[in-house]
Amino acid sequence: MQLNIETERLRIRALTVIDAGFMMQLMNTPTWIKNIGNRNVNDKTTASNYIANNIINSYNINGFGLFLVILKKDNQSTGICGIVKREGLATPDLGFALMPNYEGKGIATEASKAVVKYAKESLQLSALAGITKPENVASIRVLEKVGMEFKEMIQLPKDPNLFSLYAMALHKEAL
Repeated sequence: MQLNIETERLRIRALTVIDAGFMMQLMNTPTWIKNIGNRNVNDKTTASNYIANNIINSYNINGFGLFLVILKKDNQSTGICGIVKREGLATPDLGFALMPNYEGKGIATEASKAVVKYAKESLQLSALAGITKPENVASIRVLEKVGMEFKEMIQLPKDPNLFSLYAMALHKEAL
């Protein structure tokens, strides 16, 4: 998938299996495991398979997925941000996660705003959702900063957790 989104500080591009080492690190941070869950991605092979079977597969099926977020100034991978088609949700949802040393610097908000713009202008999506655990205040702030509003508490298939569902219309006729 060809994708190159730029913001003032960031470059956002499609993930490839070359990013397996970074994804393995990200998916094993305490914040990821606490807020997203343990995906048992403990080595580069498993991370490569995760990227191929989940992320690249989403690009091929949905035309979108999770993207790598890179800091322009030093070319460092900071996290991921993108759009996920999740079982149990009618609307695609915005997803993001950062390495701990990049949290609290506005990167998730900057990347999310760029991805929302991409969803509206390039993908022509009519609406976008966002889900998070109700105690994840940092993610709630990002969802609100990009224009989403709380809708309801939901439970997803095969997941015992309750999530706060946020959503926004990207075009007037949506929602």
